Amino acid sequence: MAASSKSRLDTELVRELANILREADLGELEIEHDGTRVRVTKTLPGTQAFAAPAPMAAVAPTPVSTPISAPGESPASTPSDLLKDAVASPMVGTAYLAAEPGADPFVKVGDKVQKGQTLMLIEAMKTFNPVEAQIGGTVRQILVTDAQPVEFGEPLMVIS
Repeated sequence: MAASSKSRLDTELVRELANILREADLGELEIEHDGTRVRVTKTLPGTQAFAAPAPMAAVAPTPVSTPISAPGESPASTPSDLLKDAVASPMVGTAYLAAEPGADPFVKVGDKVQKGQTLMLIEAMKTFNPVEAQIGGTVRQILVTDAQPVEFGEPLMVIS
């Protein structure tokens, strides 16, 4: 009986490893303990398991929120009109919309901001760098999600 219980796969362990894989945004996780090896991999949609990684194509940011208009103000006519007022990422890193997990975001769509006000943080090389408003105005759109990787020059937020 002891031999069969040792050879049985601990499904709770596999579930826990899958959760770690998802939470840490890893592609693969492998452990070995007492002669048992467990390997959990995540297959991305549109790919096959164990396929060689393909080069990533540039993807335009998807707005998280829709543009709003203040009372008596006409909305921007095209997305390019909005992007002219975009706050661009000053570096490559990970964008955080709040100071810590569970905290209120620095700003929300519709908030009035002042020049120099912190809009979000970008973590690069274990250092959190504030992204400050270059102009005063109203937050029209937030173009990134919390903990999203960002590139240098990528539009993060629209203020007008």
